[in-house]
Amino acid sequence: MSFALSSSSPPGQTPSKGPAAKKQPWVQKSVLPGFGLSLGFATLYASLLVFIPLAGLLIKSLELPLDQLWEVISNRRALASYRLTFGASFIAASLNLVFGLIVAWVLVRYQFPGKRIVDAIVDLPFALPTAVAGIALTAIYAPNGIIGQWFALIDIKIAYTWIGVTVALTFIGLPFVVRTVQPVLADLEAEAEEAAASLGATRWQTFRYIIMPALLPSLLTGFALAFARAIGEYGSVVFISGNMPYRTEITPLLIMTKLEQFDYAGAAALGSIMLVISFVILLVINALQHWSHKRAGG
Repeated sequence: MSFALSSSSPPGQTPSKGPAAKKQPWVQKSVLPGFGLSLGFATLYASLLVFIPLAGLLIKSLELPLDQLWEVISNRRALASYRLTFGASFIAASLNLVFGLIVAWVLVRYQFPGKRIVDAIVDLPFALPTAVAGIALTAIYAPNGIIGQWFALIDIKIAYTWIGVTVALTFIGLPFVVRTVQPVLADLEAEAEEAAASLGATRWQTFRYIIMPALLPSLLTGFALAFARAIGEYGSVVFISGNMPYRTEITPLLIMTKLEQFDYAGAAALGSIMLVISFVILLVINALQHWSHKRAGG
């Protein structure tokens, strides 16, 4: 005697077979919101906090006639502030790219006394108020400071120069590179390095062909974050720079100066230039990051 197996189903429902069974009406839906709802909330949130304020910045700058707008964004003082802001930010992010990788490497690959303390200190620039950091750096690197006095002996001035600005931007940008690279470095398989060593690869070859391709996307991400953070930095730079026009005046400080003079349109014009230049640079960095991802995947 044979028995026919029947699947249990709610009354009134006919059991379905094949792919249609996945679309049964009594199957519970996901508790997470769907694409439409998620996209709507994301768009609303980003519009209120990012898109609308940035659009308002551009609109405010256009209140100036074109000749005055061009004068504000292209005069000698503004151009000098652009060079210092973006140049020092690029140098600081490049330094963090190298030394941030070294710090992350030490924290991941080695065990030593006080490792947890060093790991916690890396995050200190995140929690420390930038004004406090600026005061501390100025006290240390001033001509009569603990470190600055030794450089003064060989006629090198750090505080109140572009070097001091770069030091401050390097200080606040280091955690971005370390914390971006550190988890990727911790997830790397040691077997690949051991296999390369067993095949006769030197340490440099192992780092170049095995480790570096895996770290490159995270390094570019850390560089982009450190660079973006440095461009908008104000508190830690305003003390150590000396704020001398044409020499040590950064663009955020020039914007603050115009705001204090109630020149809101001029401040918005300078902010718009920083916005456009920053967007282009970050777009290039993202393109390089996409290329490195594609190269690593291929």
